[in-house]
Amino acid sequence: MGTPLSPRCAQVIDLETRRDRLRARKRLVRLSPELDGLEMLYYLSRDPDTLYGLPVLAWGLREDGNVAGLVPWMDRLTPCHELEDPEYGHFMGYRDPETQDIFYDAPAHKIAELEHAAAYFDYEETGGISLTQQLPETQGTHALCATPGDEPWQLKQVYGWHLYSDGGVDAMLLDDDEATSFPILAGDDCLYPGRNRHSSLYFFQRSIANRIREHDGETLEALALMVSGKEE
Repeated sequence: MGTPLSPRCAQVIDLETRRDRLRARKRLVRLSPELDGLEMLYYLSRDPDTLYGLPVLAWGLREDGNVAGLVPWMDRLTPCHELEDPEYGHFMGYRDPETQDIFYDAPAHKIAELEHAAAYFDYEETGGISLTQQLPETQGTHALCATPGDEPWQLKQVYGWHLYSDGGVDAMLLDDDEATSFPILAGDDCLYPGRNRHSSLYFFQRSIANRIREHDGETLEALALMVSGKEE
């Protein structure tokens, strides 16, 4: 015997709208640079007993109130806790190199700083996407840039990061033809958002960028494998 149907009307759930709302709650609303040397700890699947440290570039406050460390990783500025790649790394926590303390959540002083800053810079929403914050690049991050067509890849230094009202973050790169004064600063007009001109971006620490410039064979081989794997 069948189960009686409820006399109430069925509720239609718009899954796409729900996904959009969940994504919106995870969007970044404020950034704070990491200036005290705190690191992200991660391990590789092929060597799970060894932990590696990578300097945290910044901390990001999301609309849902969560705060996460951010590192230039692969093709974007990535929240540390989202690193779950079997080949390139799994997030384990944060580390203070000075005290050797290891912790999993963002430090309280960064949470307080971001919450107060977000409350102070509470911009009104506009119809389009607008720039909400500029962050200087402090670690010498470089981007390997691909342009449409058959043009060769370019290795360019990142001079800053732009946070937009939709939560997106883009790297600011130098247009050499537009540079008129030095040193280059994060807000200079000669900088452009990387994704406006390049079809692909891959980020590297300064030490890896120097190996690429020196045509280090092992580094170039690993780079070729990484890029070809992402393009498949």
